[in-house]
Amino acid sequence: MPNFQIDYFCGMISIPHKAKQFLVLLIKLLIVGGAFYFIYNQLANNDKLDWNKFIVLFRKNQSVLGISFILLLSVLNRYFEILKWQNLAKVIHQISIYEATKQVLAALTAGIFTPNGVGEYAGKALYYPKSEAKKVVFLNLICNGIQMILTIIFGIFGLLYFNAQFNVITTKTVLILFGGFLLILIILFSIKKIKVKGYSIEKLIHKINEIPKPIHRKNIFLGILRYLVFSHQYYFLFLAFDVDLPYLTLMAAITSVYFLASSLPTFQFLDFAVKGSVAIYFFGILGVNEWIVIFISTLMWFLNVVLPVVLGSYFVLNFKTKTAA
Repeated sequence: MPNFQIDYFCGMISIPHKAKQFLVLLIKLLIVGGAFYFIYNQLANNDKLDWNKFIVLFRKNQSVLGISFILLLSVLNRYFEILKWQNLAKVIHQISIYEATKQVLAALTAGIFTPNGVGEYAGKALYYPKSEAKKVVFLNLICNGIQMILTIIFGIFGLLYFNAQFNVITTKTVLILFGGFLLILIILFSIKKIKVKGYSIEKLIHKINEIPKPIHRKNIFLGILRYLVFSHQYYFLFLAFDVDLPYLTLMAAITSVYFLASSLPTFQFLDFAVKGSVAIYFFGILGVNEWIVIFISTLMWFLNVVLPVVLGSYFVLNFKTKTAA
């Protein structure tokens, strides 16, 4: 397996082997230490989190089966992401589930405090030879891109349903937004030959088409499964907090929250705060208490980001340096 290469950070600078080892150790500790600091800071210094209310409700509704089910959904959420990456990595070479797990969790840890998780791209690239770095970044873009497309599709339908029920925005506004989206697509495809830094939409489409169709189909299928898992985990947490609302109404609000929150640039460690803010607005319309919305958003973040980052920290700390040939 290709190991972590210090050349990604040092470029062509000649550094003694011992100094390289120290620098790599320092980088590892900074990544892991930074990740844990941000996690602690968000959980300990959030004034809106009333832990006493949470403990009272938890004791009232605690169930080993219920807790196990919610944890299982978190495992499945990350497992489907790992399968997606294993599937796409075939374009470079076949990797095992363990290798895919290591790459996905370590990259998640590296990306937790970078804008929109861009550190995740570099994190995965470090497991491959430098000659494959661009391909790894491209494949990761495909991996995340399909999830974003699904979030947009489900989110638009959810938003339309929610708006039809509660008239959050006027039909005219919806049509203007939809028309604007179509106009952007038309403009993009009409200028597809124009290049930016050597890349064009036409070239991007060509590179996407070079990936075998079975890999694309499996990627989409796994992406749908992952979306259904984490959106329903959100749904079941609301049920656990005694929120009694019709299934379609609750799911429409959840898909709308994910769609709108994912459209905003943010950091992974602030993800729950962004989703929580959007969720407070939507679930406030449904009459759900603000503190319940905040706690559920925080739990979703804890289960699907914090726990994988804890595991990913182990893989980050166990990166091995490769001496220059």
